[in-house]
Amino acid sequence: MKYTTIPNTEIKVSKICLGTMTFGEQNTEAEGHAQMEYALEQGVNFFDTAEMYSVPGRQETYGSTERIIGTWFKKTGNRDQVVLATKIAGPNPAFTYMREKVDFSPASIQYALDHSLQRLQTDYVDIYQLHWPERKANFFGQRGFKAQDDAWEDNIHEVLTTLEGFVKQGKIKHIGLSNETPWGLMRFLEEHKYHNLPKIKTVQNPYSLLNRSFEVGNAEVCLRENVGLLAYSPMAFGLLSGKFLNGQHHPKSRLALFPQMARYSSPQSAEATRLYNDIAQQHGLTLTQLALAFIEEQPFVTSTIIGATTMEQLKENIATIQVRLSDEVLKAIDGIQAIIPDPAP
Repeated sequence: MKYTTIPNTEIKVSKICLGTMTFGEQNTEAEGHAQMEYALEQGVNFFDTAEMYSVPGRQETYGSTERIIGTWFKKTGNRDQVVLATKIAGPNPAFTYMREKVDFSPASIQYALDHSLQRLQTDYVDIYQLHWPERKANFFGQRGFKAQDDAWEDNIHEVLTTLEGFVKQGKIKHIGLSNETPWGLMRFLEEHKYHNLPKIKTVQNPYSLLNRSFEVGNAEVCLRENVGLLAYSPMAFGLLSGKFLNGQHHPKSRLALFPQMARYSSPQSAEATRLYNDIAQQHGLTLTQLALAFIEEQPFVTSTIIGATTMEQLKENIATIQVRLSDEVLKAIDGIQAIIPDPAP
């Protein structure tokens, strides 16, 4: 395994992070425990989850992933060997079952954090993240998004002050954002700089061969402000595994189970995937190796979040940490990006 540190901390983390959102939906508790055990054995010491998981978010499975992680901690006593990240959900009218107000008010943050800690069976989380912004913005990379003013009142100072209180209590070590725009990330950093409030250490956004939009604005912010990207969906919901290349239907795949992720099913995404697979084959690589190795060596990436439903997938994903791409391969990748830029933003 390869390691780095969370920016502005002394926390050592693996360059691969275990994503857990399938635990409780696509994976059973026993399968989740087995994945965590194997990942830790391979040197993966960084796990990511969220209060809304498993995915898709629904009342029947709300908090199931955190509970599975918690029972594993209790069974193994391995909490001190894991750097743990979780998230508080942002506003969504479908998530009213979570708490009275699904927002980032002080009462809401306290409720969400305390219940996450209970489910996780731990006294603290290493990184506590805001899953998506409260305001209306293009934080999910929608094409044709119309910028708009809304009724949101800037409460970022209050949010950071609230989180600072939990840092002082020892319930949170560090804080991060997720699905955030360059403006949003800089706004949080501004409050840190001018009011001595906790600094954002990480931002968890999508980044893959089919979605390199992070490079447009956020990458510069991360490099200049020393914030680390936790890259999620690096396999584009499994599309970059290559299992759909010949039009195969996999009824238990994420693409089949979650039709709301239709951006990965577009003709442009399919064509780009085919071209990336050609590059991989020409250089003796699998498409998975190409997809993950590309992300793992980007200078603004702190860790790549992998998620798997089978042990075979997990083993293959973790093993990609040993792959390095040549300049020739990287040039070929950029050539495809130039022809079909970001087909799945």
